[in-house]
Amino acid sequence: MAAGATSLLQSSDPLPSSSAFDAPVHPLKQLTVSKPSDASVLPILLPAPTLRPLAFRTFTKKHDLTLTSSALQNFATFIGKHCGSGWREEGLAENVLDVAAKTWKKNGGSVIVPGDNEELATLLQNLAKRMVGGRIVDQRSLTRQSSLTFGEGPQGNPITSEQYASDEGQSSRGTRAENVEDNGNSLHENEPRVWLKVISAFEQPRLFYNAAKKHFETMNTRPSLIPDPSHKTQMFRNRYHLIHQRLLRNDAFQASTVAASHSRQMQDLSSARSISQKAYKITQISNLLGRNGSSHVLLGMLTMSPTGTLTLSDLTGSIVVDIQYARPVPEDGVWFTPGMIVLVEGIYEEQASIVGSGLGEDRGIGGSIGGKFLAFSVGGPPSERRDATLGLIDVGRDGLVNSAGGFGWVDFLGVGSERSAGPEMRKLEQQLLYHHKTSTAESKSSIIILGEVNLDSEKNLQALRKVLSLYAAEPAERVPTAFVLMGNFVQHAVLAGGGSGGSIDYKEYFDSLAAVLSEFPTILQKTTFIFVPGDNDPWASAFSAGAATILPRRGLPEVLTTRVKRAFALANTEAEKSSGRKALGEAIWSTNPSRLALFGPVQELVLFRDNISSRLRRNALRFVNLEPETEPTQTVRSSPASEGEKVTEEKRVETDLVQEIAEPIMPGTKAKASAVTGTTFDSRMARKIVKTVLDQGHLSPFPLSMRPVLWDYGSSLNLYPLPTAIVLMDPESPSFAITYEGCHVMNPGCLVPQSKRGSAQWIEFDVQTKRGKLREARF
Repeated sequence: MAAGATSLLQSSDPLPSSSAFDAPVHPLKQLTVSKPSDASVLPILLPAPTLRPLAFRTFTKKHDLTLTSSALQNFATFIGKHCGSGWREEGLAENVLDVAAKTWKKNGGSVIVPGDNEELATLLQNLAKRMVGGRIVDQRSLTRQSSLTFGEGPQGNPITSEQYASDEGQSSRGTRAENVEDNGNSLHENEPRVWLKVISAFEQPRLFYNAAKKHFETMNTRPSLIPDPSHKTQMFRNRYHLIHQRLLRNDAFQASTVAASHSRQMQDLSSARSISQKAYKITQISNLLGRNGSSHVLLGMLTMSPTGTLTLSDLTGSIVVDIQYARPVPEDGVWFTPGMIVLVEGIYEEQASIVGSGLGEDRGIGGSIGGKFLAFSVGGPPSERRDATLGLIDVGRDGLVNSAGGFGWVDFLGVGSERSAGPEMRKLEQQLLYHHKTSTAESKSSIIILGEVNLDSEKNLQALRKVLSLYAAEPAERVPTAFVLMGNFVQHAVLAGGGSGGSIDYKEYFDSLAAVLSEFPTILQKTTFIFVPGDNDPWASAFSAGAATILPRRGLPEVLTTRVKRAFALANTEAEKSSGRKALGEAIWSTNPSRLALFGPVQELVLFRDNISSRLRRNALRFVNLEPETEPTQTVRSSPASEGEKVTEEKRVETDLVQEIAEPIMPGTKAKASAVTGTTFDSRMARKIVKTVLDQGHLSPFPLSMRPVLWDYGSSLNLYPLPTAIVLMDPESPSFAITYEGCHVMNPGCLVPQSKRGSAQWIEFDVQTKRGKLREARF
């Protein structure tokens, strides 16, 4: 008996054949977890002085920590051993230092990091266990690790949807654990929609720019609808800091040290060359005191004083601005309204004598500077391309990005930063969008954008039915990734005594929409529908009566849209019964504004519904026409002037302060002339809207009295860095698709335009080319 027990314990079979156990019919499958392959790294000898600038920027400026010489030497040895020669070019050392600083602060370490401390040695030992291919990876074991594998990332690890999708964001991305089978084969591995995430304005990280550290930080205070009054000041201060630091990196505001050292040798050159090397310098308003008659360039926000006087304010004070001789830059190319941050060039004039009561005058009462600023030119701050903000130099075919500087390590959307998740996501984008491209399919993935879908109008329902029928007839590989339906969903404000009725009527309108959607079950099974509300939609319309509501605003109430959800549930159930595959069709009721993240930080699409063009026209400043109407300024991007070309000072101001927009991809619906000439009214109107909004870097550059904003969520309206594309839905402006500084801006207009009866129009955004195209169809 003892020998039998010994043989039973030594048996490798978990269920051996014996009198007590029957032999299993099928052998048990051994569960193994694949271990990531460790990519080889060639160690180098990294001197501590070489690492000192990067360590100072990361530990001291970013995390308020101080490294001793011995601690710096320990980090230099560690980085040279585990990161190798790519410690600088690939950003490996910066990632290691950032993680080490965060871990040190989390463990309660002191402000000064000593080198002979056991805590630092333990921290480096733990980091060494997590180093794979020079990068720090997560050691959490992933179940079904081989499922939904799309290749290897820079670390040599397979990329899976479970690694990309977090638990709280799976429903928005369309990625769920139930969609992956145990055999390791994904049911939806070739669908880009798996990597689509809808980010509401209330879920977006609340970041602010720290001017002292020159880095972005997360707000630690808990957001509230009724916050402390200081949060209002912080919101405007953050807008100023974003534009100010953006200007300081612009070439027009960077003085050349070479030109300064050889100033005497440059005196004999032409005036054009001397002007071309001039750098603008921003003067604070408080520094104008005692400098009567001097010329300056100011950066501040346009405001109206209680007495109706136009003033310019920055972080140091405010001053009265006289624009009777000022010219906008460019002429008839941009709007300037109170609430915008602008560049003003002119001369400061001190007040000679004090007359009158002085209340609201230019006497320097209430933080304002005495005198006035006589403006000669007013222009918007030049915008910055997304690649320059994130520090992206070049993107190769393999998806790897060469980066230098910028804010590549900042996670602006909560989906991962550009330098941490960008390379892997770009590889995934290349494999899903371009490697599977067929010769017959024009585009594998697209996003359909429909604006002003009034469900209380029968014509809009007929137009929507026509649009859905066109895409339902397409092959399976060309089914759109998502449909974006933007409000207003009713013609008049709901719950405000208007013609659209109350909540019961509003629910019936969406019941009619559900009936139309149910006619196309194939689209519901494979597409994500995103609904962005307008000012006439509940519940905000109950107290605004259709006027401008506070931003950002919540999505549509779920209690009024239950029939639409039921239509998606029925379509998914039928698909699962017929094919045995679980469908991922869903409807998402997003906020206004909201953002779409496709493949993490690679593509960002902003959705915003607002009548911004009419608000700009109503509140824009009017400049006096001093000269007869002349030929308009440049409408397309031109090359810099040559050294021998004669350039006036006024033209130099235009070239430096303004970067013109590119040509529209297609003219507006009313355009008759060529888009290249830019002579049509619709083309000029579209360009003014795009340039005004993107130069301000904000979706609502107005005073709070014109467009209220929640103070604690004001960062969700920032356009920094510039997104890949923006849907600026405005029914009062012409439809357009324009690219400006690499950002593609689209306005689909009304689904059923008044000028074209019996016709439907919408925007089809190609995910591959990142460009939109205006489409029309008769119904």
